[in-house]
Amino acid sequence: MKYIFCLLCLLISLSANALTDTNPLLEELKNEIAKKNVYDGAKEVRIQKLKVYQSKLSQTNYDARFDTWDKLYTEYKSYQFDSAYVYVDKMISLSRATGNKKREYYSYVKMAFILLSSGMFNETFDYLHKVDVKALSDADKVDYYFFLGRCNYDLANYSNDKYFSPDYVSAGNRYIDSAVSFCGNDHIMHTYLLALQNYQTKDYKEGRIRFRKLLERDMPISMHMRAMVSCSLGAICLEDNEPDEGLNLMIRSAIADIKSSTRENVALFRVAEILYRHGSIKDAYSFVQLAKADADFYGARQRKIQIGAILPLIAAAELNNTEHQRNRFLVFLLVITALALLVVFFLVMIIKQLKKLKIKEAIIEGKNVQLNHINGKLIEDAKIKEEYIGQFFKAISGYIVKLENLKISIDAKLSMKKYDAIHTFVDGIDIKKERENLYYSFDHIFLKIFPNFITVFNSLFAEKDQIWPDEDEVLNTDLRIFALIRMGIADNETIAKILEYSVNTIYVYKMRIKAKSLHPDQFEQRIMDIKAFDYD
Repeated sequence: MKYIFCLLCLLISLSANALTDTNPLLEELKNEIAKKNVYDGAKEVRIQKLKVYQSKLSQTNYDARFDTWDKLYTEYKSYQFDSAYVYVDKMISLSRATGNKKREYYSYVKMAFILLSSGMFNETFDYLHKVDVKALSDADKVDYYFFLGRCNYDLANYSNDKYFSPDYVSAGNRYIDSAVSFCGNDHIMHTYLLALQNYQTKDYKEGRIRFRKLLERDMPISMHMRAMVSCSLGAICLEDNEPDEGLNLMIRSAIADIKSSTRENVALFRVAEILYRHGSIKDAYSFVQLAKADADFYGARQRKIQIGAILPLIAAAELNNTEHQRNRFLVFLLVITALALLVVFFLVMIIKQLKKLKIKEAIIEGKNVQLNHINGKLIEDAKIKEEYIGQFFKAISGYIVKLENLKISIDAKLSMKKYDAIHTFVDGIDIKKERENLYYSFDHIFLKIFPNFITVFNSLFAEKDQIWPDEDEVLNTDLRIFALIRMGIADNETIAKILEYSVNTIYVYKMRIKAKSLHPDQFEQRIMDIKAFDYD
């Protein structure tokens, strides 16, 4: 029984450990996913306020309309491609209508970002090639060259071969160099661009240093920038064979994407991919589904292709895992059921044994009561015998002394031939008196042992039938008969000899008295139940 309970506890503890042995960051990611609607809701509120504000603007207030569309584009650019496209297209149209080339080129750069995010590389180059770079501000030039560099990097990653990819990387590096030259005092962007370049050229050591610097607590970077930096640094760790650190950074990136309501993201997909390789199929399937939903919501073509390549593998693994888990659960359920049945069986056995023990305990207790009663009787009998033996030894000693004196007297009389004196001497012995002395001695000894005998005896009769001794008596004949019975002398013939009556007389006495009793059927037993002195 003990071993069965130990096995049950072991199975439960192993199941508990399997459930609780998880990455804390994964739990944090799941918690943030649960709050995804809250973050998206906050973004929708900001968008709605801008739309309401934009609807109230005058059609001729071109600057305010352009700025409001730009803000709406900023809210949508990493959130939803179609809506971002609508507003940047309006910016382009308004710039053309007003002949403002600077704003038109600015809008082209913005359009290039969402096209690049959506995976439309040719269209991205088309818009960027329309831009007169000289008309842009330094900050916009940084974006312009950064987008050109990133577009080449993405093409190198998409091609992923030894023939074309190196050329794309080289072109991307040149554009990043140009972007860095226009960063000025923007140390954050300057560091990020160089770190990105280090990553693409596989200079992981320098890239790691720069990315980590951006993640320091005192760096005032946006949540979206934090997501990009964590994702890139995580990719470096994965390339450097640091899977745990790489996974943690990707998770942090995914958390930042959720908090910034970024639907065009890489991290969540990469987390799903890593977990799939590590065998965490359930979480991998959950995250890749969410990544697909984000890609569909945003409209990221390239991301859909990437997710589509691995989604069937994860889905198949999840199906197998679900089946495996179901089988394990059934086995576990069968084991638990078997153990439960064993426990019930042993409980039934224990209950039966307990019932048997209780019966035996009751029997033992009854025997103990009987033993106590017997012990009491033995003690009582021992006391009675002790008392009577002492008294009768004393009486016998007296009779021996009398016999000795009698013998001496008779011998003396015979030696002197005084035969008549002997006859006179024998006639002087009073047998009746001696018997009365015997009764007197018996009565006193008996009442010394059973001081309540007369009172208890009379409680067995109605008041009119009670038997009490006279003032000059200790016990009368009726009481003496039942005193002898209480002493254990139940034979009528023996009682008759002691009291010098006929057997028939003793029988009549007993029947007459018993008939008057309140409990005739139990009379003799009640006589025997009369207690002697306290022998506890």
